[in-house]
Amino acid sequence: MGMPSRNYEHTDRELQANRFPPQIIAHAVWLHFRFPLSLRLAEEMLLERGVVVSYETIRRWAMKFGPDYARRARRNAPSRLDIWYLDEVVITINGEKRYLWQAVDHEGYVLDEIVQIHRNTKAARRLLTRLLRKQGCAPKRIITDKLGSYAAARRELMSKVEHRQHKRLNNRAENSHVPIRRRERMMQGFRSWPGLPRFVSTFSAVRNHFVPSHTQRSALSTHLRRLSAMMQWKSVTGAA
Repeated sequence: MGMPSRNYEHTDRELQANRFPPQIIAHAVWLHFRFPLSLRLAEEMLLERGVVVSYETIRRWAMKFGPDYARRARRNAPSRLDIWYLDEVVITINGEKRYLWQAVDHEGYVLDEIVQIHRNTKAARRLLTRLLRKQGCAPKRIITDKLGSYAAARRELMSKVEHRQHKRLNNRAENSHVPIRRRERMMQGFRSWPGLPRFVSTFSAVRNHFVPSHTQRSALSTHLRRLSAMMQWKSVTGAA
């Protein structure tokens, strides 16, 4: 997880302009992105706490403040020893199909995702280009399924990086689609293509922040990791 950004003034002013305190807004955004809840269920959970707010207000808060919260909490410690697992999944909105390409590291954290119309070398190249730019260095190895587009893009952009293509080895990337699929079912499908990348980016960053890595096995380490994540979330959202 990354350290909080130093420049919070813009969002903090927006928070103060709302009639609800930052603690309530941060909690509502956390409920929306962290759990497979509908907006109406999030509204009901807030009501149980004595907070009367509409599901539409929660949606607006999520769109307005969620991306900034995610940027503040995002983990950004790339390493040349990282292993990137790449995979793509079909998303359908209003009968139109596109591909959500995702990359996760060896600890299960989502590194990046991108929505593309095609499933070809150009799309794979765009994903790898974004990853190299964001991570700042190439990985030790990439692991994909047997889609030839990955191999072609890898030869163009990182020819010296080891590439393994195997269905079973790529389970980690395939499993990264499960939370998105679960949320898609709860929301009864995504509503628009412009909104999908924004939602997925924030959703993945929040999940990265709270979900323990695959290397943390014990119940105690998981518990301590979650407590630390909650404290940092309150700090970066101004809810402390």
